[in-house]
Amino acid sequence: MNSPQTLFDTHLPPLAERVRPKTIDEFYGQAHLVDEGKILHRLTKQSATFSIIFWGPPGTGKTTLARMIAKSSDAKIRELSAVSSGVKDLREVITFAKSNRDVGDKTILFIDEIHRFSKSQQDALLHAVEDGTITLFGATTENPSFEVISPLLSRCRVLTLKSLEKRHLQNILKNVFEKDVILSKSSITIKDSEKDLLIYSSGGDARKMLNTLEVATNLIGGKGQITQEILNEAIQSKTLIYDKQGEYHYDTISAFIKSVRGSDPDAALYWLAVMLEGGEKPEFIARRLIILASEDIGNADPNGLTLATSGFQAVHMIGMPEASLILAQVTTYLASAPKSNASYKAIKAATQAVKESGTPSVPLHLRNAPTDLMKDMDYGKDYQYPHSQPDHFVNTNYFPNGETKTFYSPTNQGREEWIRNRLKSLWKDRYSEK
Repeated sequence: MNSPQTLFDTHLPPLAERVRPKTIDEFYGQAHLVDEGKILHRLTKQSATFSIIFWGPPGTGKTTLARMIAKSSDAKIRELSAVSSGVKDLREVITFAKSNRDVGDKTILFIDEIHRFSKSQQDALLHAVEDGTITLFGATTENPSFEVISPLLSRCRVLTLKSLEKRHLQNILKNVFEKDVILSKSSITIKDSEKDLLIYSSGGDARKMLNTLEVATNLIGGKGQITQEILNEAIQSKTLIYDKQGEYHYDTISAFIKSVRGSDPDAALYWLAVMLEGGEKPEFIARRLIILASEDIGNADPNGLTLATSGFQAVHMIGMPEASLILAQVTTYLASAPKSNASYKAIKAATQAVKESGTPSVPLHLRNAPTDLMKDMDYGKDYQYPHSQPDHFVNTNYFPNGETKTFYSPTNQGREEWIRNRLKSLWKDRYSEK
């Protein structure tokens, strides 16, 4: 006679695996994909398949949905993790799939964390997906537009998953205590306030919530009440809720950029830490700092753009966690630098002028004249080479149609004050009143 399973059974699967939904009707969340009539609901009912990339935050059901669809089909199924698999593993699966195809069977290959595959590993998949030897299911937390090679991505349908809402996680918790082979028969209790804490600390990640619950049940020896103190111990530290694809992502980068623009290095460092602790890609932050260096600092401190660009290269080469030091240096420098958006406003004004005037005719004296024919047509005629003149400057009109406009209005901030004074001395008619 078999003895009953307990929490401490070494052969017992993790809680998250024990309560993983088996059918689409047991699944919580992602209504835009799984509700009746939606794409994944139809696939599971019709046993139809095509290559899919499941993109979404951790613990939202990517692997579960991929397995459901695969099992609802008549295909042979193979799974690989991009973390531990290489080209050799891919070739073995492709060989397996070719054998299946020869006898009329289809093969589905599910690759978890497909974004971790290198370009060469993804290239190894391409032909097999292209000719139908393999139907690819990939799961990723990263934007597939950046992490999956274009030829492979173009042969897949991208399905976007969202962070689970509180009501979804509440239903999952309820299901755990009612149906799990262990917890449904245990004397473990948990109050609604502790359930809320458990849900909040998960950040919309069902797997994290279930893992925390499992740790808490072990801490109380599989019986009794899960208190707030027990939960805090299970959580170990405050969980930073940061969805790299959601609204909070954009709100946080906005707060960061506005703090740098507002010359507050301390606030900027705070929001930088929020993003890095939440798992934001350091390259994303570095790219935004390059843009800010031109848009909000510009010629007030031209070194800002140089430092931001060098910072991006260093971040790319070094990686985390040391990349945080580089980002901190660039952030504090740019936040402390003098500010000017004159270049930003100038290109906006120039662009608007071009849109209003249409394509201009280039004045003859400004045209290139590489051939005798062009010279005979007066291309380049009367052009005065500035370096042949005193002060390396010629007061001539470089605009079309003899008109002049002022787009760039340098400020009196930092280096731009010197630029402002120089332009006043060169173009008195345009800058004397600026």
